[in-house]
Amino acid sequence: MTNTARSFDPSRWTAARVQAPIETSGTSLGFGTNLGPLDVAAHAPGVLRLRIGAAGGADYGLLAREESSGVDFGRGGGRPPPQPSPGSIRLETEAGSWRMTAGDLRLTLEADPLRFTLARGDAFLVESITDRHFRGQTRLPALARSDAGWLLSLALRTGEPIYGLGEKFGPLDRRGQLLVSRNEDALGVNTEHSYKNIPFAWSPSGWGVFVNTPAKVTHGIGHGPWSHRSYALLVEEPLLDLFLISGSSPAEILDRFTQLTGRPVVPPRWSLGIWASRAYYRTADEALEAARTLRQRRFPCEVLTLDGRAWQETNTRFLFEWDAARYPDPKAVIAGIKALGFRVCCWEYPCVSVHNPRFAELAEKGYFLKDETGAPYRYEWDPGPFGSVLTPLPPSGLIDFTNPEAYAFWRDAHRPLFEAGVDVMKSDFGEQIPDGVVAANGDRGPRLHNVYPLIYNRCVFEATERYGSGAPVVWGRSGWTGSQRYPVQWGGDPQSDWEGMAASLRGALGWGMSGVPCYATDIGGFYGPQPDAELYLRWVEVGVFASHFRFHGVGAREPWAFGEAAAAIARRWFEFRYRLIPYLEACLIEAADTGLPVMRAMPLAFPDDPASWRFELQFLCGPSLLVVPVVEPGGRVSAYLPAGTWHALWSGESIQGGRAVALEVPLDHIPVFGREGHLLPLGPVVQHTGELPQPSPITELWAFGRPQPRRGAGGLALEEDGRSVRIAGLAAGATVRSWAEANAVVSNGVATFAG
Repeated sequence: MTNTARSFDPSRWTAARVQAPIETSGTSLGFGTNLGPLDVAAHAPGVLRLRIGAAGGADYGLLAREESSGVDFGRGGGRPPPQPSPGSIRLETEAGSWRMTAGDLRLTLEADPLRFTLARGDAFLVESITDRHFRGQTRLPALARSDAGWLLSLALRTGEPIYGLGEKFGPLDRRGQLLVSRNEDALGVNTEHSYKNIPFAWSPSGWGVFVNTPAKVTHGIGHGPWSHRSYALLVEEPLLDLFLISGSSPAEILDRFTQLTGRPVVPPRWSLGIWASRAYYRTADEALEAARTLRQRRFPCEVLTLDGRAWQETNTRFLFEWDAARYPDPKAVIAGIKALGFRVCCWEYPCVSVHNPRFAELAEKGYFLKDETGAPYRYEWDPGPFGSVLTPLPPSGLIDFTNPEAYAFWRDAHRPLFEAGVDVMKSDFGEQIPDGVVAANGDRGPRLHNVYPLIYNRCVFEATERYGSGAPVVWGRSGWTGSQRYPVQWGGDPQSDWEGMAASLRGALGWGMSGVPCYATDIGGFYGPQPDAELYLRWVEVGVFASHFRFHGVGAREPWAFGEAAAAIARRWFEFRYRLIPYLEACLIEAADTGLPVMRAMPLAFPDDPASWRFELQFLCGPSLLVVPVVEPGGRVSAYLPAGTWHALWSGESIQGGRAVALEVPLDHIPVFGREGHLLPLGPVVQHTGELPQPSPITELWAFGRPQPRRGAGGLALEEDGRSVRIAGLAAGATVRSWAEANAVVSNGVATFAG
């Protein structure tokens, strides 16, 4: 497929032609084509599934409702998704075309060459490519096959944006881009390469497309060298398994997509606290000193991370072994950290050094991916990215998670860590699978590459579920379709400058628009010169409103490293992060029901307000808070307030929306606006979540105007009788702060707003 990156040669492809219906059932229709049988099925309400070609390898359970073979890759950590009835599909035949109706969806299929049109009721949604060359044929085939795989081409209307495709760091509107769904160790956030990809995209016009595959997919989305008015998908696999998803809104499309691929799992409350990290704490004393200083200086914090070189001996890593020279008594170190009220996160990757004393034993058991000769594949690290801090890594074997015995070995090898008091693993890397490897299940590198980090994180998640305490969570870098089942993902290694922060935000919002609600960035940036205080604080401020928050990087990222004035500002934001936990927890419960992310980009949050879509870096945090990041020095920012009344969170000023406003923002603020009729439940200032009051952590309720009962209203129970609104679920002694005369009386954990 390499030759298609910049140009396209239609002569390499055989276009599909429909011959006749050959099989019908209550929910699917089969058609004969010159390229093999085509199956069209009513998979679920609003969802059609098209399959053509032969399966090329193992199934990895990317669809939550389907069984997988071998290792149970398809199981998730939460409840199973709803099982909607697909309904029936009805066929009508006309000369040279067939009309299929399933519920309110109508798919019209034309014969020669094959092309289709999708509509919902009377509303047109999407159709096959309409870009015709002067010679008469379409510039790209509508559906075609070559030795490289399958091609599908869709028409785009003028100005129609396309969103999704996972974590990409460029513009959120993918129109005009050539993007590749293939996980890469991106070495930053500055190119098309990214750590987390999902071949799922959608249009605000009411349709989405998802390719159910572990293979590489190339997306030419209004890509000029191919066709600026078309969306072409190149799928490098013998089977094309495609879902067309309709929805009355982007939120409904995400809802249906996560019904297909698994509902998000709600991570534990403590994970919403602040994670402290550095690349890296060189000794146990250095890690303990950081933990003590955070407590002594009253910086709320939850998790201390021991990164790779912090607890491993690099030359022999990784096999769950503490560096005995620095950690002669690891349990005592962990106990010392936990005595300060911290959780402990340890780093891992799915590689074992050839210098590890157990390498030969694991190789003999067949626990590594193999090369073409049947020997363990020897992965050689590129020394380029490493330096004096990130020292070069040794040649390594790659764990073969498709081997059930290797999977169980890796999962169970975590047990001593959890028994020693470790709470969570940072599951780093996973993007290193080369084309030349052969897996135990028969798959080779091209099919395994993308799905490998998914099953790796699934293994670590399951280990945490089995041997940890409480609800499981991981801190993973790489991902694929279904990653929402195994939270949390963080955004890799951004450059420590303003553009690195902006690109990290785009990665977060793109990941959210692809059905995954949890994301964190490296606050302060990972590599490059030490960030200055202004950049660090702006990153802290926006990070407070992400689902998860971790400061991390090469060099000091603790707040006092940026001066006392910056530390004082950061402390107030750390405190507000903990106050925000009841609201964030409610957002994640809503995500588990709907697939909506915590950070909601403007096209997702306001699909009926196209003017808002160009403000790509601002977002809704949950349903109630509009957040406007400051992404350049000086504090000037332009914000767009959608229609309605908005309340400035810090001043209480009420502002009418439907317009853009220019703001000058002091260093200790970030523009945040509360949405009219919404609620913001807050907790107290604490040093860690163990100090939150029980059973309810909500000690204060902020009301933006008269509350309106709605689904997912901050995790609170709302009742309305026409004259008043009663809100239950507050802690004893809770108070109400209101805007726009939304006065309330609080008694016994219930707030009553008068009419």
